[in-house]
Amino acid sequence: MSTRHILLGLLATGPSHGYDLKRRHDERFPQARPLAYGQVYTTLQRLVRDGLAEIDGTDSDGGPERTTYRSTDEGTRELSRWAAQTAPPAPFVANEIFAKVVVAILSGGDPAGYLSAQRAAHMERMRELTALKAAPGTDLATVLSADYALNHLDADLRWMTTTAARLTTLTAEVEGP
Repeated sequence: MSTRHILLGLLATGPSHGYDLKRRHDERFPQARPLAYGQVYTTLQRLVRDGLAEIDGTDSDGGPERTTYRSTDEGTRELSRWAAQTAPPAPFVANEIFAKVVVAILSGGDPAGYLSAQRAAHMERMRELTALKAAPGTDLATVLSADYALNHLDADLRWMTTTAARLTTLTAEVEGP
């Protein structure tokens, strides 16, 4: 996920200060990793440097001074270009689970035991996400984010089942002649 483009998207609704952008990011993208304030302000500085945003003013509103930013016309065009681009499907997926299975084979570990433990961890996360979706008052953005994660976890589980069924062949290939 492109933090710069997400912040430009949040600025598309009007001028905002970093604190508000961080709060809105965390609300709009509940399943994403929360942004750190430092990341927000560093990204805003880069957007200003690159001409995609500009300082709209500062205010203190009875508290600490806050700088308000707004998107520039170039920032609006950049956001439109980015939003219109399809995300390229990855030709190969870097898979930590697969790497750990291979390392378990190479090091004399227990790849089947690892897959079983990983499956249990995935199932637990799926239960958490399902409960989150079903909670009263859950907003649609949270439901959709949870659905996305659940689909990925389900794909991982299917892959783990297939890999477990092929462990004997994989072990023979990894250990070589």
